[in-house]
Amino acid sequence: MHNIRFGIAQINSTVGDLNGNTRKIAEFIDRAKSLGVDLLTFPELTITGYPPEDLLLKPQFIKQNRESLDKIIEHSSGIAIVVGFVDSDADIYNAAAVLYNKKLIGIYHKFYLPNYGVFDENRYFQAGKECPVFTIYGIGIGITICEDIWYETGPATVQASAGARLLVNISASPYHAGKGLSRERMLATRAADNVAIVAYNNLVGGQDELVFDGNSVIFNEKGEPIARGRQFEEDLVVADLDMESVFRSQLHDPRRRKETPWVKKELGRITKFEVSNEGPVVTKPPLPLRQVERLSEIAEIYQALVLGVRDYVRKNGFEKVVIGLSGGVDSSLVATIAADALGAENVIGISMPSRYSSPGSKSDAEALARNLGIEFRVIPIERAFSSYSETLVEAFKGAQPDSTEENIQARIRGNILFALSNKFGWLVLACSNKSETATGYTTLYGDMAGGFIPLKDVPKTTVYKLAQYRNRQAGKEVILPAILTKAPSAELRPNQKDTDTLPPYDVLDPILKAYVEDDLAIDQIIAMGFDRDTVVRVARLVDKSEYKRRQTAPGIKITPRDFGRDRRLPITNRFGEE
Repeated sequence: MHNIRFGIAQINSTVGDLNGNTRKIAEFIDRAKSLGVDLLTFPELTITGYPPEDLLLKPQFIKQNRESLDKIIEHSSGIAIVVGFVDSDADIYNAAAVLYNKKLIGIYHKFYLPNYGVFDENRYFQAGKECPVFTIYGIGIGITICEDIWYETGPATVQASAGARLLVNISASPYHAGKGLSRERMLATRAADNVAIVAYNNLVGGQDELVFDGNSVIFNEKGEPIARGRQFEEDLVVADLDMESVFRSQLHDPRRRKETPWVKKELGRITKFEVSNEGPVVTKPPLPLRQVERLSEIAEIYQALVLGVRDYVRKNGFEKVVIGLSGGVDSSLVATIAADALGAENVIGISMPSRYSSPGSKSDAEALARNLGIEFRVIPIERAFSSYSETLVEAFKGAQPDSTEENIQARIRGNILFALSNKFGWLVLACSNKSETATGYTTLYGDMAGGFIPLKDVPKTTVYKLAQYRNRQAGKEVILPAILTKAPSAELRPNQKDTDTLPPYDVLDPILKAYVEDDLAIDQIIAMGFDRDTVVRVARLVDKSEYKRRQTAPGIKITPRDFGRDRRLPITNRFGEE
């Protein structure tokens, strides 16, 4: 039983950039070789990027993906590699190629195709039917892809029963708050139950609404972590695996001698590939010390937002972003995230005061821009608003002023931001949060207008926590105390407060989580201790605002259930709880 040096290439691939992804894979192979890595893994669908969605319906895309794999095969001299790609054979498969010494040794096809939440893999792929075990360096190795490892009775368990002592899972598992811990609990259980080392390689990077957190990890046969990747950044994780320890543990574990009936049945799916029984090169360079600490939940969310903004902007070819700075906490947080993601020199803040803007809001916006070091411009909207009012005076004759006039102001601001975007090629970052989007407390084509919405899935109460976290990290008040303590207001009419329309956010957000994310019935939410009239009002606001949400720009998913990819309700819909 030979020990091996194992590597996890936790890379940030770009969907559709086959040449760029292939170059990056080759670079990581070279780095791994310089460290003496014997077996190197890459994430799920590394070559194509994840998720490729309807690019998978283009035959030329499938063909070029395979040509990219051929280039990687030629780059695999002296090393074993597991890399994700799209295989085609009458149908297409989410696949992992096993390469060794410039040869394609075998291919694993993903068994369990997720078709819930953000996933649509049944739309594209055929499911795999065989569980190969590869003997490389005399070690039985089982390969699985993402969802496969989540099933206790899945292919990894069958592979372990057939002699695999190293279970490799390549994955593209999207982030949401708290998911990393539950994922690690599952992986530790798989390792301990199968008495095998589990090596989990997760994708990192932003792709439209999704952020992949990396956070790759290796567990020994006792379910103990022995190496982990960094969160929200590319990484090359290298560890020496003690396969002798696995063998000893298996000898002392009587469970392995009592196969269950379902395992005996599934063993018929096993295909064995004898690749190499010779041990790897013994002389290797020493590995640098690694110390990777897990982030707190609020730190995770902040880093997810920074990575999501950076990749959306850069991967779509933008250099600079423009943000409407109101002096409120939402726009302040968006500007801060953007500055951290792109550099202060690439962020432009625009103050657009009206007759209802308080002096404090204008000065707070300017002070924030100064603290961040971003460009700051002032474009008043009073003349435009007066012109609109004069233009509509005859059409509005006999009607009293209401939210229409408020929304006109918001739409003027949206128009100005998109004029700047159009003129200078800047991407507009909108500043709506999940609490506003859920209840429709936002103006269509106004403050909702943007090319990307960083806080789209961030509840208002979390917005405050993120702002406070960022100040703590800076060791100073980048986002001013005045911004954090003032009563939230759209400032579209005299003395306006958000609580004129909505319950306080510390009441609203738990109700929204129960109704939107947990799908609890109204009576169940009331039973949690909330006022009946408040719950009913919030539920009605959510239900009638679906048409608005359907027209919003993409934004970063950070909760278990976001609007759009996860929660999909019909706009035309007469169902309502009594």
